[in-house]
Amino acid sequence: MKRLIASVLSIVCVGAVSAQNESYGGPINNPSPNVIDGVVIQQHIPTKRLIPYEFVREADMVWSKRIWRAIDLREKINIPLYYPFDDHSEDRGWTKNATRWSLWTVFATHILNGDLTLYRTENPNDFQQRDGDSFKYPLAPPPGKNYYTDSLFGHDLFYRLGHDGVESDVALVNTWGEDSLDFNGNPVYPPVDKIWYNSTDIVQYRLKEDWFFDKERSVLDVRIMGISPVVYEKNPSGAITGFKELFWLYFPACRFVMNNYFVYNDKNDSQWMSFDDLFWKRQFNSTIIKQSNTYDRTVETYKMGVDALMESNRITEEIRIIEHDVWSL
Repeated sequence: MKRLIASVLSIVCVGAVSAQNESYGGPINNPSPNVIDGVVIQQHIPTKRLIPYEFVREADMVWSKRIWRAIDLREKINIPLYYPFDDHSEDRGWTKNATRWSLWTVFATHILNGDLTLYRTENPNDFQQRDGDSFKYPLAPPPGKNYYTDSLFGHDLFYRLGHDGVESDVALVNTWGEDSLDFNGNPVYPPVDKIWYNSTDIVQYRLKEDWFFDKERSVLDVRIMGISPVVYEKNPSGAITGFKELFWLYFPACRFVMNNYFVYNDKNDSQWMSFDDLFWKRQFNSTIIKQSNTYDRTVETYKMGVDALMESNRITEEIRIIEHDVWSL
């Protein structure tokens, strides 16, 4: 009888995880029916529920500070956000790792499926006004549509997840020539060379967060409000000229997606956590690039190089001192 109950529970668990895999699309160790790639079914992360934020009253938030920071993916501690290198192309779609995905793959997959709404980095009516971290310019598909089912939305979305290649510019030459007309005399446009951003192209993630002291719980807490993937900005010759924010995502909405995807743990393969756990536990290293200030300026506008790093440490120390002073009164 016990063996029968154990068998039934095993079948139910496999079915539940398989159903979850169809819903979220994340990698699990049940790749095929009646196959478990491991000793046990790793169902904790793929099926776990989201940990809600603590409710905070405005009257209890006696101090707060808005901070922007950059997570450099070249640093060793941040590697779990960077790897594995998943590839995407127009004809083959995503080529994904069998056991885990990079954070970029998670974001891009759910943006294409219409599960996440991205926010433009600039005002659509004034490209010089770059305030995408205020979440004022959403790029969302019509209800029930996504990148694959709405061509107009798909065209706009592609230029947030990729760019045209060099061959597109070359192909535009002589577009209106005699050879570019069909039998009816209508112009035939050349195919566009689309280049998608992959995991290797993402060099930073930028966070917008609020640090605050909650007197009701007597704790200094932090809430991440937004996250933005960053790539290198290059001139026509290919030289790197700076960094470019692709778009912004509202972080509380991203938590529902990140909550069910594994993050690699090089110490113990049976204790992998989720991307949401990683940010909740703040197991990453970052540098403060801006704090709320009178002039609304970034650190790089008045500090450079090592001085900018020292300024980041100074701001971090100020926050720590505020918490220390509260307990010293």
